[in-house]
Amino acid sequence: MKKKMGIIFSTAILLSGIFISPSIKHSNSNKVTNIIHTNEVKAATNTWEPLQLNQLPSSKNLSYNFSNSNKIFTKPFPEQYQTVNGILSFRGGPSRNNAFMGNPVITKQKLVKGWSFQTSSSPGWGGGSGWTGQPSVIEWKPQEQKIMNLYFQFKSKSNFKEVVYGSLDGKVYFLDLATGKKTRNPIDIKNPIKGSVALDPRGYPLLYVGQGIPQTGKIGMRIYSLIDGSLLAFIPGIDSYSYRGWGAFDGSALFHREDDAMLVGGENGLVYFIKLNTKYDPRAKRIKLSPVISKYRYKLKGNAYQGIENSVAVFKNIAYFADNGGGIQALDIIKKRPVWANNAYDDTDASIVVENSNGTPYIYTGSEIDKQGTKGLARLQKLNGLTGKVVWEKKIPGFSVKGDHPVNGGLLATPIVGTGPLKGQVIFNISRYKTMSGGLLISYDTATGKEKWHLQLPNYAWSSTVAVYTKNNKAYLIQGDSVGNLYLINGSGKIVNKINLGANIEASPVVVGQQVIVGTRGGKYISVTIQ
Repeated sequence: MKKKMGIIFSTAILLSGIFISPSIKHSNSNKVTNIIHTNEVKAATNTWEPLQLNQLPSSKNLSYNFSNSNKIFTKPFPEQYQTVNGILSFRGGPSRNNAFMGNPVITKQKLVKGWSFQTSSSPGWGGGSGWTGQPSVIEWKPQEQKIMNLYFQFKSKSNFKEVVYGSLDGKVYFLDLATGKKTRNPIDIKNPIKGSVALDPRGYPLLYVGQGIPQTGKIGMRIYSLIDGSLLAFIPGIDSYSYRGWGAFDGSALFHREDDAMLVGGENGLVYFIKLNTKYDPRAKRIKLSPVISKYRYKLKGNAYQGIENSVAVFKNIAYFADNGGGIQALDIIKKRPVWANNAYDDTDASIVVENSNGTPYIYTGSEIDKQGTKGLARLQKLNGLTGKVVWEKKIPGFSVKGDHPVNGGLLATPIVGTGPLKGQVIFNISRYKTMSGGLLISYDTATGKEKWHLQLPNYAWSSTVAVYTKNNKAYLIQGDSVGNLYLINGSGKIVNKINLGANIEASPVVVGQQVIVGTRGGKYISVTIQ
């Protein structure tokens, strides 16, 4: 694990088992249509059929096991991920492609600072948001709104949207999207949260939180009830089944709403398949879990660095992830077996992005400059998601800080595949380009890999780019950088406006309508209006 602009703590703590609460009855959810540009729910659709995949040929390059034979997933992820309006996981859902909701009207092309919220501070990491540090946003249905432990004024507020933020101070904060005011008491896990939280796509009052640092002891992942803030399950990251003794969870979980199951990768090198066995009774104001877990572990030849820091991506029944050594894998989540595995290159923490091209998945990924030393090449790739074969590849030179306080260059931000006015483009964000402080935003043609445009930035960014699509079919990009600048960039890669938020924007923003919500390393969550 690399340092994310803070302090790394070593641990020899051994944890085992899983804490759960007792259960009650589970209810079914409705189905909804796929939305291209937003995460707003509209109508019903059918579930995808599973892809029929060949098993990975017997290979000396990959050995793997599952901790047990329990069946967790029985069908592909639904075509529409969620049944409630919101941005519920890192980059919106299984394709990990955007964090945008609603279609704004942009006339002045100007960014204006709105509300801000100050967090508390932890001893080693401060407060606010680190990498990846994206919030979730949800528009609660009235049923859940009434039974949760919201402050009184929010229990009946119309069109209520709640921002849920994991902070470096070890707390999960809950804010009103419109005003930035606290909507309920924070949940305190007492350990810095560097990654991004996740909410249940059925609209159930469930919160997933992955822990980044064992500041006060137990390190792992937690699932909470948002009815009363109680801990429903703790799954330790220090696991005797793992090949690695580091237990952080920076990745954001995905929930399969029809299978009542969850998928997430850990920095211990395991992929967790979790049957939640949710029992939800809203009339009784109760929700309980009885998790059943199956863990995937592997050894990839030439890859000595276990650890999954990115958020696992999914297309139908294939899950995609990369690891700290740069190996890339595809798993059939129904049959619980590898589909393909590509050899290691260099540490890959940016989440893989999936593009559905007429039913065939293509994936976009890129590496850091880490194991290569103080300088090297960030490898950017488009791969066939069914076979792992390279469609095209680019290598961008850059730098990395090594030693006791490493800060890596290359690709740490998750790329974005354009739709609508940006269709046919994939945009990557490279840090430490040409100079130690420099950055590069570059767009490639998705089919050919030919450069479409590039924008050289004076300060690099780990914050992921968000594409915003307006009502009149124009596209803009929102980009934060390491000195606190927030940029508004047009679809041709030209800066049209910027403001400074006072501290490193290491975290990834979300955009809801005209509002950009982003955390900084200065201990603040900030709302910015796009005019």
